[in-house]
Amino acid sequence: QVQLVESGGGLVQAGDSLRLSCVMSGGNLSAYVMAWFRQAPGKNREFVSAVDWSARMTYYTDSVKGRFTISRDNAENTLYLQMSSLKPEDTAIYYCAAPRPFHIGAFRDPDEYPFWGQGTQVTVSS
Repeated sequence: QVQLVESGGGLVQAGDSLRLSCVMSGGNLSAYVMAWFRQAPGKNREFVSAVDWSARMTYYTDSVKGRFTISRDNAENTLYLQMSSLKPEDTAIYYCAAPRPFHIGAFRDPDEYPFWGQGTQVTVSS
């Protein structure tokens, strides 16, 4: 059974940077398109970024383009999200997610992802 564990969240000031990590166990990361989602209090879970199997293609929601970078190290079974120029509106719990292996589908839709981490809190103060 695939398990995902995120780390790297914290409390930072606006303009700071953070790097989130997500380690996969019970599966081979190279078989999965991977994504980051976030959920702010009182809001629905929203797509942040996704990366294909070999990291040739990356996708971002408009609000993070130019500030966030998704990457992966298949040899280490680890997914990353480098976040820069953080804003208070980036405050949320950040989740990594994996779909079925070798499946991409509607990658912005959280319903496409059966595997989720427990989340890591990112708080950006103004």
